[in-house]
Amino acid sequence: MAYIVQFQDVGKDDIALAGGKGANLGEMTRAGLPVPPGFIVTARAYFNFLDVSGLREQLVRVLTGLDYNDTRALNKASDTIKYLITSVGIPQDIATDVKKAYRDLSGPEDAYVAVRSSATAEDLPKASFAGQQATFLNVMGEDNVVDAVKRAWASLFEARAIFYRQERGFDHFKVGIAIPVQKMVESEKSGVLFTVEPLTNDRDKIEIEAIFGLGEAIVTGAVTPDIYIVRKSDLQIVDKKVANQPWKLELREGKNQHVEIAPELREAQKLTNDEIVELARFGVILEDHYKFPQDAEWAIEGGNIYIVQTRPVTTLAPVEAPEVRPAGEVIFEGVAASSGITSGPVKIVHSKEELGKVEEGDVLVAPMTNPDFVPAMKRAVAIVTDSGGRTSHAAIVSRELGIPSIVGTGRATTMLKDGDIITVDGARGIVYSGEVRARALPEKRAEEAVPVTVGAPVTATKIYVNLAEPELAERTAALPVDGVGLLRAEFTIAGIGTHPRKFIEEGRQQEFIDKLADGLRSFAQAFYPRPVVYRTTDFKTNEYRELEGGEKFEPQEANPMIGYRGVSRYIKERDVFEMELAAIKKVRNGWGLKNLWVMLPFVRKVSEVEDLKKIMEEVGLKRSADFKLWIMIEVPSTVFLIEEFCKAGIDGVSIGSNDLTQLILGIDRDSELLAPEFDERDESVMQAMFHVIEVTRRYGVTSSICGQAPSTYPEITEALVRHEITSVSVNPDAVVETRRLVASTEQRMMLEMLERLREAGTAA
Repeated sequence: MAYIVQFQDVGKDDIALAGGKGANLGEMTRAGLPVPPGFIVTARAYFNFLDVSGLREQLVRVLTGLDYNDTRALNKASDTIKYLITSVGIPQDIATDVKKAYRDLSGPEDAYVAVRSSATAEDLPKASFAGQQATFLNVMGEDNVVDAVKRAWASLFEARAIFYRQERGFDHFKVGIAIPVQKMVESEKSGVLFTVEPLTNDRDKIEIEAIFGLGEAIVTGAVTPDIYIVRKSDLQIVDKKVANQPWKLELREGKNQHVEIAPELREAQKLTNDEIVELARFGVILEDHYKFPQDAEWAIEGGNIYIVQTRPVTTLAPVEAPEVRPAGEVIFEGVAASSGITSGPVKIVHSKEELGKVEEGDVLVAPMTNPDFVPAMKRAVAIVTDSGGRTSHAAIVSRELGIPSIVGTGRATTMLKDGDIITVDGARGIVYSGEVRARALPEKRAEEAVPVTVGAPVTATKIYVNLAEPELAERTAALPVDGVGLLRAEFTIAGIGTHPRKFIEEGRQQEFIDKLADGLRSFAQAFYPRPVVYRTTDFKTNEYRELEGGEKFEPQEANPMIGYRGVSRYIKERDVFEMELAAIKKVRNGWGLKNLWVMLPFVRKVSEVEDLKKIMEEVGLKRSADFKLWIMIEVPSTVFLIEEFCKAGIDGVSIGSNDLTQLILGIDRDSELLAPEFDERDESVMQAMFHVIEVTRRYGVTSSICGQAPSTYPEITEALVRHEITSVSVNPDAVVETRRLVASTEQRMMLEMLERLREAGTAA
C-alpha cells in the first residue's frame, strides 16, 4: 500500500489518492510548470490511521446530532475531534516512510518545507474548500514533519471544514486527506492570479495580485495587494492599482516575521511589467492545460517564478452591477470584490470568538476574514473588510455565497460601530450610510447561466458569437447562436507561447501547425456544422515581442496599433502565414471540419486581398461552396473602397467597430483621457457602417459586425438590423438578449411595412 508518492507520480485524475491540491501539484509538475519539488503523504495513510487507531467510531459519535449552525457547539465538536486525532500516535510504517521521503527531498542538510493539507473533496470545479484545512510553514526536521502531518490530518475537522462539508453535502468520513510536503520558497514577491477577472467574470481578463514578501499575508488578507489586469487575448496590461504596503512577512530564524518596508518602497509597484506579463502567460498555460479557469498562487525567489498551487475557479456564477447607483451619503470606499447591493446592521468581528454575535441579515465587518469565519459569513448579507484584495478569503467566499463584498477599505472597523445601518454596493466598492434602496438586479443573467435554446426566437438576421478560449467552445455552442462570427487567434497563439518565427528557425514548423490546429479543431468540432469564422493572427509587434524569442524578430514601433500588423505581415512573411494556413487545412481536410472559414484582419488595400487570395489558392484553400473568405472592416480605406473589395472576390465582411471607431475619430481606444469621447455611436462611424452594409448587399456579400459595439449598445444592433445587416456577432453573455432584440426589431419592421402597404392601398 503506497503511503508516499512523488509529485511527478500523480496527476489531476488522482484526487482520491493525492487530494485536490496534491493532484494539481503533480499535474503541474508533469506539465513542466515551475513547481517547487515535494512528495505527498497519500489519503490511504490517513484512512489507515483512522482504522488502526480505532478513532472512526469516536468521531462519528461526536458529530451525531450536532447543530452545525450553532457556532459554539461546532467549535466544541471540532476541538474534541482534533484532540482525539493529535493524541494518538501515527502507525510506525507510515512514520518511517514520511521520514525517508523528507530526507530524500531535503538532502544532507535539513531544509524548510511546507506541510499542506489536500482533501479528496478539495479544489473541485463546484466546491473549492480553499483554506478549510491547515498549512504548516517552515517545518524542519523529520520528526517535526511527522508531527505536522498528524496536525494536518486533524485539521480536516476544523470547525470551518466541518461546516463547509455539511453545507455542500459531503460525507465527513468519505472525504479523505492527503498531505503534500513541499520545499519552501523564500519569496521576495508573492501573490495569486485568476484566469478570469473575478468580480465581473470577464473571461478575457487575467487578474494578478502581488505583494512584497511571503504569500501568507495576501492569502489571509492581512495586506492589500497591487492589482494588475492583463488582457488574455494579447497579454497586454490594461489596468494597474498599486497599493501601499507598510510591512511584509519574511522568514527569519525559522519563523515568518513582520518586517517594516522602507518608506520609499511602500508605494512602489510590486512587479515589473515583464513579471506581470510572464505570470499572465503562465495563467494562460494553466487554463489551457486544465480547460477550466484557474485560481493559482505564485512566488518569486531570486528572480524565478514558481507556481505553488492551482485550483479551479468556483465562483463563475454570472454577476452584473445594478442598473442604478443608490442615492445616499458615502462613508468610505474600498476594493469591489463581489457584486450586489444590500443593507443591514453592522456587526464588527475581530476574532472567531466573536462570530456568534453575527445574526441573519447582519453586515459582517472585520479587519480581514479567514476560513473560521465561514459559518458567520453564511448568515451575513454582506462583508466589509479593512484589508485584502479581490482574491482574498473574504472576496472568494463572498462570491461563492453570492453576497456583496468590499475589501481593502483600510478603515471599516474604525469608521463603523455595531448596530450602524449601512448599505454595501459590492459592484462599485462603496459603503453608504443608512438603508439605501436600489432597483433589483436584471434577470437576464440567471437565464444565461444555463444556455437557453428552447423557445429562442427565430430571426432572419443571423446571431453569431465572438470567442477566443477553447474551453468555452462546448458551453457556448449550446447557446442559440448560428455560429462563430469571430474566432480570435491570439489566445491560442499566446497559449503556444513561442514566436512563430522561432519555430521556423529551429525547424519545428509542424509542431506549431499541430498546436494551432488542435486549438482550432475544438471550436469547429463544437459548432459543427455551423460556420466558424476564424480571424487569422492579428498580433501587433509589441504583442509578438512578448512571446518566447519575440525580441529577436520584432521591431520596436512607436505606435504598434497602426503599425506592422494584419495582412501586411502575411505578404512580407509568407512562410509564417503558410504555417497558419496549414493548420486551417489540417482542421478542414484532416478532420473533415469544413465549417472552418477564414477572415483577414486589418486590411488596408485591395491589392493585399488579391495577393493573399493567390497565396491561399496556391496552398489549396480556394473559395468554394464550403469555404468562405471574409475580410475585416477596421480601416477607413475599406469603407471608401468597399465596392472594389467586393469586386476583388470576397464572401463576407465583418466590421471591427473598435478599430474603425478609433481610426475614424482619431482617438486612441486605450486613452484614459479621451475615453469619454470614444463612442461607436458617433454619426460618422454609424454612417460608415451603413455604407458598408448597403454596398455589400448589392454585391451579395455577407455583412456582419464583430466589435464590442453590439454587445454594449443595443441601439447600434437595432440600427444595423434596420439597415439589413446579414449577421451580428456578440459576446457570449449578450447572445440571448441580442437574439430577442433582433427578433423584436424584425417584427416591428414587418409591422411598419404592413402599415405602409395599408396606407398605400387606402390612398389608391
